[in-house]
Amino acid sequence: MQGMFANRWWIVFGSVLGLIVGNVTILQFSASVLMKPIMAEFGWNRGMVSAAVMFGSVCAALATPIAGKLMDRHGIKPITLGAITLFALAIASMSLAPAVPAVFLGMFAVVGVFSAGQAPLPYAKAIAAAFDRRRGLAMGLAMTGVGLGAGLVPRLTQLYLDRFGWREAYVAVGMTVFIVAFLAVAMFIGNAGGAPRTAPSNARAQASTGLEAREALRTSQFWKLAVVFLCIPIVANGTITHLVPLLTDRGIPAERAVAAFSAIGVSLIVGRLLCGFLLDRFFGPYVAIAFVALPAIGVLTLLASNDAALTTVGAVLVGLGLGAEVDLIAYLQSRYFGLRAFGQIYGYLFAVFTVGSGVGPFVMGAAYDATGSYRPALTGFVVLLACASLLLLRLPRRYPFPVVSLGTERVQQNSSPAGIA
Repeated sequence: MQGMFANRWWIVFGSVLGLIVGNVTILQFSASVLMKPIMAEFGWNRGMVSAAVMFGSVCAALATPIAGKLMDRHGIKPITLGAITLFALAIASMSLAPAVPAVFLGMFAVVGVFSAGQAPLPYAKAIAAAFDRRRGLAMGLAMTGVGLGAGLVPRLTQLYLDRFGWREAYVAVGMTVFIVAFLAVAMFIGNAGGAPRTAPSNARAQASTGLEAREALRTSQFWKLAVVFLCIPIVANGTITHLVPLLTDRGIPAERAVAAFSAIGVSLIVGRLLCGFLLDRFFGPYVAIAFVALPAIGVLTLLASNDAALTTVGAVLVGLGLGAEVDLIAYLQSRYFGLRAFGQIYGYLFAVFTVGSGVGPFVMGAAYDATGSYRPALTGFVVLLACASLLLLRLPRRYPFPVVSLGTERVQQNSSPAGIA
């Protein structure tokens, strides 16, 4: 990056733009808006459409570590630009989907595979290499793109749906992804993802330190984090993907349901900013526990009340949790495993997260089809969040790769909950 875009904060700006149309917002949020029209045309139940989302998420999970390894080896820009192009084409091709379950699943699988390169992975990798002391804040700011996408993508998809129908809506969504994400990466994200010239020298030095991927996989910390980042998206994505059907089942008009759904975007933004701010000041696993408790309260609210206002509040609390986990993956990974194989290790953890993102909606859909209610799934979600909190408490109290500050700045060892860089 040169000239007017040489400052490292442009990487954050580009990440915000790219993540507005990242794979999380496109696969999950547009699917929620288009679910009922697809069901109506094909005569399918909710479990079938939810299974397609899950299948696409599983394929994205399998492809994410490969994308991360390719970015570690060949740089961010060439891999990501190619993936964005193929992802956009795959989305647009969904307009040709026939009423054949196997074909529909296969087409959604292709969307999932190419979405791996338009996930938070390339943006998190670029930011982790460019920032050290303010890494949490930079991650939090960048990941607000997902929150903006959660607010904009459902409304935009609904607009496309109302104007063109669900098939043409997929074409319009694909074009939107290509235009926004391709320009964001081409203009603002460096090729190698390494720290730019304006980054502090300690950030550049840290970019070459850390565990190899195979070494990280042998640690208990990796598997604890993996289970945590499986549980959280099962709950958050499962609840949010089915939010519009859940609200309309309770007699709320579709327009109000989509508006409530879009309100989650605000909570996503708040969650990411707050999480990033806190990660630079407090012990990361404790911050993570706080953002597990919030969606737990949200799910309990959805279980306890059918009131439209309280249901919206519950959904917003769930969104606060969804607004933090991507930041937490990147930050905690960089502190426990370093940056040497950031792309590949992040790929493994984000693959687990992606599986959870697909399993959650499927569990919600299957529970509804089996019982006529979302209550059994929501009850199980509370148990999953309790398990995630216990695992976070068992993470080491000292980061192997803490913030290394130069000059008069202190070194953050984070051996206590209140360590400050």
